Amino acid sequence: MGGGFAGIGLTIRLHQAGIRDFLIAERSADIGGTWRDNDYPGCTCDIPSTLYSFSFAPNPAWTWSFASRDEILSYLHECVRRWQLADRISLNTEVLSAKWDDDARRWQVETSRGPVTATFLVAATGPFDQPAVPALPGLDEFTGTAFHSARWEHGHDLTARRVAVIGTGASSVQIVPAVAELAKSVQVYQRTPAWVMPKKTRPAGALRRGLFRAVPATQRMLRAFQYWTRELPALAVGGNRVLLAMLEGQGRAHLRAQVPDPELRRRLTPDFRIFCKRVLLSDDFYPALTRPHVELVDNPIARVTADGIVTADGTSRQADTIIFATGFTVTDPPITHRLYGRGGGSLAETWRAQGRAAYLGTCVSGFPNLFLFTGPHAGTSHTSLLVMIEAQAGYITDALRTAVAGAVEVIEVRPRVQHRFMAAAGDAVGRTVSVTGGCTSYYLDADGHNTTLWPGASWRFRRRARRFDAESYHLVRQGTEPRFVEMERK
Repeated sequence: MGGGFAGIGLTIRLHQAGIRDFLIAERSADIGGTWRDNDYPGCTCDIPSTLYSFSFAPNPAWTWSFASRDEILSYLHECVRRWQLADRISLNTEVLSAKWDDDARRWQVETSRGPVTATFLVAATGPFDQPAVPALPGLDEFTGTAFHSARWEHGHDLTARRVAVIGTGASSVQIVPAVAELAKSVQVYQRTPAWVMPKKTRPAGALRRGLFRAVPATQRMLRAFQYWTRELPALAVGGNRVLLAMLEGQGRAHLRAQVPDPELRRRLTPDFRIFCKRVLLSDDFYPALTRPHVELVDNPIARVTADGIVTADGTSRQADTIIFATGFTVTDPPITHRLYGRGGGSLAETWRAQGRAAYLGTCVSGFPNLFLFTGPHAGTSHTSLLVMIEAQAGYITDALRTAVAGAVEVIEVRPRVQHRFMAAAGDAVGRTVSVTGGCTSYYLDADGHNTTLWPGASWRFRRRARRFDAESYHLVRQGTEPRFVEMERK
């Protein structure tokens, strides 16, 4: 389920392993996932291009150090073409529900194009799937145009309009500079300031691209350098005070260099530790805020009116357009409401009752033959998410290779294994700045627990997921009865 990086990456791995009986159900008319949906002006990646690609599918043709949305989408299309996956992708196919059938040992999947029966099911819909729009009082009375950054209204011309951008996160720092070039005025509504670091975007010249094509090892070396360089901040996430102070000093220096007004600098200075929230990269966000027609508003929004926004101090500002740069429902992905495990309960209901839990962010007890991408404790705040996705893709492929070789019909993680993993990961992440840093963020679930991030360096996750550990699972082979499953549950 899902034709983004996770779905495409997994099917390439399956193809390489000789497993060809798979189908990608993609709800939209094209692949690409979040890179298909997010096509707002200025949309680029904040991870270096060479690292934001599969290690088994390097792309020597990147034209920028940080790839644009269009280049990333082209890369995914090239992966589909290279591994001849097109006939394995069913576009405009939304999964409406998937129910585990214990007797048949299969997933019964209802899609918008009819039913499908699957032995194994993979949720590769990603954490940035469902836009989060705050329920602001009076929003339904607004007579202008309002939309989320992931649902950009390209038919709506922003030229000479009064634009309100709500949010100052990863999408906002790219949107605000682009919108400021067109709009008559821009109001940027900030709940809390973020740590913004220099991005230093630069073109990748023809010489460099030619070298990568002629000597692929040079690109692999660059990728390795970028990977290990970005592993160092994991120490800061873990609370290393020296590294935290160094990185925060760099962030403050970047702010001082780009914002001369001391009062504006004060309002843009975070009061929490770096990495408590997502760290942002931008060279043009701060300069955009200093332009005379751009206003930073850090007073809370009280309500929306027919022609603008009123803040808590009673100030009313007129707006023709409201852009929500307010992120996604990361800890409550929509797909979990459509997956029904043993006993008939949905994954969302199970997590609501028992807490978000999975083993290696991949497998959930009570949901046999289901694999997740970027599930609980499989996210990262310091490096490329593709590193984690690629590790999970390898793990799932090894699990399915084990199933094929051993005539295994059912794979289900043992409850005690899942519990031990979540307890250890929860304890470890509780000591990181994402919990102790003095902020709230999308990493936290409704109960205030950080079940989003892997608590440490990504190489440790990669090591844990380097092979399928069959001993952690109930494996039911063809022609056998899974009595021990019920015994353990009792």
